[in-house]
Amino acid sequence: MKKFFDDFKKDIKFKSAGPGKKLTEETRPDPHVRQSSVSAKPRYAPTEGAQRAGAAALARIEQQHRPKVHTSHDAIRNQVKRELEAEAAALAEKEMAATAEVLPVKDLACLSVSGVYFTCPLTGATLTKSEREVHIKEAIFMRFEEDAVEASVMMVHTFNKDREKVKAAVDIISKYVENICKNPTEEKYRKIKLSNKVFQEKVRSVEGTREFLEALGFQSNMFPVEGQEEEEEFLVLPEQNADALELMKERRDRLQRGEPVRAQLDRQPQVFRSSPDATRFELPPEFYNLTAEELKREQQQKSELVEKSAMLRTKAMREKEEQRERRKYNYTLLRIRLPDGNLLQGTFYAWDRVPVLFGFVRDSLVDGWQPFELIAPGGQKLQEAEEVALAECNLVPAALLTFSWDAAVQADIAAAGGKSPALLKPELLETIRTLS
Repeated sequence: MKKFFDDFKKDIKFKSAGPGKKLTEETRPDPHVRQSSVSAKPRYAPTEGAQRAGAAALARIEQQHRPKVHTSHDAIRNQVKRELEAEAAALAEKEMAATAEVLPVKDLACLSVSGVYFTCPLTGATLTKSEREVHIKEAIFMRFEEDAVEASVMMVHTFNKDREKVKAAVDIISKYVENICKNPTEEKYRKIKLSNKVFQEKVRSVEGTREFLEALGFQSNMFPVEGQEEEEEFLVLPEQNADALELMKERRDRLQRGEPVRAQLDRQPQVFRSSPDATRFELPPEFYNLTAEELKREQQQKSELVEKSAMLRTKAMREKEEQRERRKYNYTLLRIRLPDGNLLQGTFYAWDRVPVLFGFVRDSLVDGWQPFELIAPGGQKLQEAEEVALAECNLVPAALLTFSWDAAVQADIAAAGGKSPALLKPELLETIRTLS
């Protein structure tokens, strides 16, 4: 098993290495590769020939019969092949095309942040937007080695977008378990006919359900069916003892409590020295909830927007336009100017709430327990307890805020002969840079 997964990972690494190069060909760094402490290899969109070969291979895979045991080597390999060759290639190509269309290659180095990145909660890997779903699926498949129940629960809740269909499938499987536990000696409750209409429409159509049933102990068997010449496939559970039935209930509860595995936004915390360019932001396309063509059109309309802002408009018109503007952004890049002049920077979802921002700042401070204030552009004081989205505070797609300690608390500390609190944690200051 270990050798299989080692070979499998090498196979993935080989396929993602991109097109070959001649030895006499000059090598140049790819400007699209993120410069980070996390080592990353250049990624290339597949050639037309590679795409045709991949499509042909996928067609052959789709024509094959579905293996009876879905946690087998072939099933895992086929699943990951589909994801890596179909999803990753298409998404990466689309992402690179959008970036190239909006930003010339020579301008990429001028970006305030190289992109939007995510962290896989299963592996800790740092991923781009196009990599995250495929990586998570691959990580879940690898979990079958350790815990088939956990992996199959993750599959059910992560691989299927329709939450209503997932709930219906989970309810039916839970009913299977309930019937078995109430009637442990009756064989009919321990046999599932795969051609059954309810099973086909409600359970089999949800990816991961069969894997979960097999993790419970169901086994594939062929049985004759009255009135038919050919045998049909059934999933059959051997008779269970009392301990096994209790374990089955616990696994059913795990399925019911399951949640989708989602990549977490990597805030990419960074500290910069004091700079007159603190309010200058150059953002990559991922920050915008717009297509490449729409972004280009937005840039062409900048002069019109300047003229429009000078026109007399009602308050309702202005508010409606501001709401429309805020909906254009997926993420926001925020900088917080500290009392020592340094700048703390982080990436957020546009609809993250204000307490999330305060939590980010607090986690970056040595004495984060002390109360502090954040002042938004225009002098607006943010309220930590207020569940308001950053977009609703006009903090998108980027903004510079001002940090200050609570004046009353600082006065009490000074009166008691205490020292001013330290600011940022040492590990952040180790990577301090000059804003360029």
